[in-house]
Amino acid sequence: MFAAHWPALLAWYLAGALANYIVIELAGFVGAYTAIGGLLIMPLAILAPLTAYVAMFLVLRDAMPQLEELAPRALDRRERRRQFARAVLGGILPFFAFYAAWGFLRGDMVDYTERALEVRRTASQVSGIVFESAGTVDRLQFDAVTIPTIVLAFAGRWAYKRWNSRMPRWAAPAAVYLEAVWVFLTVYLISDGLGQISAWVQTRQAMVWLGDFRAGLTGPFAPVGFVWDGVEWLVGEAGGILLLPIAWLTIAGVIYGQAVAAAAPRLAGRIPERVRTRYGSIPARARRRLTDVGGSLVARFRPIGAAFVLMWRAGPVLIGGYVLLFTGVLALEPLVAVGLTRLVGPRDLVSEWMVFGELLVLAVGLVVEPVRVALVAGAYDRTLARLTVASVQLETQQPALGADQQIEDERAGSGGDDEDDRHRDVAPVRL
Repeated sequence: MFAAHWPALLAWYLAGALANYIVIELAGFVGAYTAIGGLLIMPLAILAPLTAYVAMFLVLRDAMPQLEELAPRALDRRERRRQFARAVLGGILPFFAFYAAWGFLRGDMVDYTERALEVRRTASQVSGIVFESAGTVDRLQFDAVTIPTIVLAFAGRWAYKRWNSRMPRWAAPAAVYLEAVWVFLTVYLISDGLGQISAWVQTRQAMVWLGDFRAGLTGPFAPVGFVWDGVEWLVGEAGGILLLPIAWLTIAGVIYGQAVAAAAPRLAGRIPERVRTRYGSIPARARRRLTDVGGSLVARFRPIGAAFVLMWRAGPVLIGGYVLLFTGVLALEPLVAVGLTRLVGPRDLVSEWMVFGELLVLAVGLVVEPVRVALVAGAYDRTLARLTVASVQLETQQPALGADQQIEDERAGSGGDDEDDRHRDVAPVRL
């Protein structure tokens, strides 16, 4: 798979990395004067690698026999472009969450802040004017500008999904941007809020008591301290080793848009039945409006849930082997970095390494990332091979966003009743 497609994989990864760098530079220049302006450009910096990864995954489709059998690629170029746009739209939420959780968003924001501060310093030296720091660079809060921006971006994205058949062709890139804006600002604010909460917790008296308790417990009993430190290390390392490959496989599942027709087992008992009865007593028009409002948000998580079901059905042997191979790729990254530094040889730190260090990081990515994408795509194709045709529902028309057809049905008048009937007709999965 990798050997047949490595030139295209390298080209797409390089294009995504260069676009990410250029957009961050542009956002930093704008952010030097207005934070909201710079941060409205920053979603494009994350869309750049997302678009590159979507293209890399789609390049590998002809080397995935199981996916090709279940979802033959469209022959029409226009339909392929539409599928590509849907794949990007469907991947925004999980990719942005992954991007923030693994620190890539923090790294981009650091680069953005450094560029913005550099522009401010240069402008101050040239003009002799000391710029005010309020509301510039990265000061984004829950205020009268940020919240309406998120609401308007979400509303625009919802309107596109609601009336996409009437929209002109240029509306698709606008919808991608609006989706990226509201997700980026939301993730950024949540990450910033969690950071403030974590800093507040670290300064509480309870943390001092916990430290004293640990010191009192491990002081007289040194082996307890070794066990404590070992458990902390194991939990931290295991989380990264297990969650990172699962996150990548989930992103691949959303991009390829393979939805598993597996309804979760119905909850038994008086309370769930009472809830279903009450919901069924709501007039059909009101149910359609509830679906209209909440379906847009729920639809973003439905492909993620389908990908998790797919992994569950694949079995522990296949997923365990994939995780092991993925860990090997992770170990390859520092080895490639060390090998490249040995190949280049000793150089001056200030005049050479600090100038060309970014190129070294890019070279490591050019070697590792195509291998990683090929591994994830191959593992996803193998998970499809473990499923029977009866357990897979192929979304051929909307591979990335499972709710688009639901919205079309609501516009035709079927609404929530059709959705309920569709789920009742699907056999539950035996977990």
